[in-house]
Amino acid sequence: MKRSRAFIPTTKEVPSDASLASHQFLVRGGFINQQGAGLYNFMPLGKIVLEKIKRIVKEELDKVGCNEVQLPFVTPISLWEKSGRSETMGKEMLRIQDRHENTFVLSPTNEEAMVELVKNRVNSYKDLPINLYQINTKFRDEARPRYGLLRGREFLMKDGYSFHASKEDMLREFELMEATYKKIFTRLGLEFRVVQADAGAIGGDASKEFHVLADSGEDTLVICEACDYGANTETLFDEEKVNALNEISYEDLQTKTIDKKCSCGAKLSFKKGIEVGHIFQLGDRYSQALDAKFNDENGKPKAFLMATFGIGVSRLVASVIEQNHDENGCIWTRETAPYKVNIMVSNIKDAEQSELGEKLYKELQDKNVEVILDDRKERFGFKMKDAELIGFPYTIIIGKELANDAVQIYDRKTTEKTSVNVDTIMSTIMELL
Repeated sequence: MKRSRAFIPTTKEVPSDASLASHQFLVRGGFINQQGAGLYNFMPLGKIVLEKIKRIVKEELDKVGCNEVQLPFVTPISLWEKSGRSETMGKEMLRIQDRHENTFVLSPTNEEAMVELVKNRVNSYKDLPINLYQINTKFRDEARPRYGLLRGREFLMKDGYSFHASKEDMLREFELMEATYKKIFTRLGLEFRVVQADAGAIGGDASKEFHVLADSGEDTLVICEACDYGANTETLFDEEKVNALNEISYEDLQTKTIDKKCSCGAKLSFKKGIEVGHIFQLGDRYSQALDAKFNDENGKPKAFLMATFGIGVSRLVASVIEQNHDENGCIWTRETAPYKVNIMVSNIKDAEQSELGEKLYKELQDKNVEVILDDRKERFGFKMKDAELIGFPYTIIIGKELANDAVQIYDRKTTEKTSVNVDTIMSTIMELL
């Protein structure tokens, strides 16, 4: 892509309602813009990042035998009435009526709809287990949408549902999905923890959350400094204390001490986290309610045992930046950067600089490197601030040093500039990638 052809509307202005770094930088960097309260457009850069995250999620799920489907965004309320959640979901579930006055909901999640899909189509224990997932739009009518993509009303979610003949097999799949989620978040380059959690409105016997560790996280976690133990404070304390802890700043939270140690004997500490994934052991809660059964090995009908698995895909876009940024803008991880290399021609009127820029651009494209060429007729300082704001991992600066057969490589993460001979620029950048 050439920058002169790209739709990347960067701005210096900070949105008045943006208190978090991800909200500020994603808007200022031209990744997203607000359409309404809790509703965001993904512009070209944001869409690229979103698709990269989706690809990683899909690749890891497909490796372990999950099947991708796509359900309607609009679901008949009758399914929710069968499960008893039409009322318990409260005002977060937006209800609509069609021209025939039939009532539907904008799906906040899809347990009921997925059970209905499997019901009468999987009839024997021989056809189990099966794990179905989708990456699809969800809507929850948040009372206070805020923090940009971290708490919007419409969002992109991966929701998966597994069906089993026995509890042992359901627990096996639960552990497999926990391991798979860990691979996904590791590939995304994130520092995260898995913690015990409250099942909430989804329900079930047990659940675990996946949290990206970030000072701005809304949830307060208790984690062990030596082993893998972690828990959301909502599973340890009463609601009043949990709310109080969640309101405390990260700095003040570090002064708080916990009354007890981990079972391994090591110290426990408080951390802030952004929930990006949640997995649940459902049992037969939904299959019983919707009369979804299979014939077991004795030919007797039995309700499916289920588990459900969610990832906040659009929320991950913001979570990457909450964990990786500085005062100048975004610092994308290797797998999430919209373009790996930005070629910046300092003076587009200089024929030699422009020629080299075009040459490197073509060579990197031929090597399937995600590259953008900043060929705009703008000042160097303006282009450089844009590059830092957007967060390209590497920027090749073609400027005055070209007179000495050299260019500079700017590393966004370290903010260091390195002079490189023109003859070795391609080999150098390929080694960095």
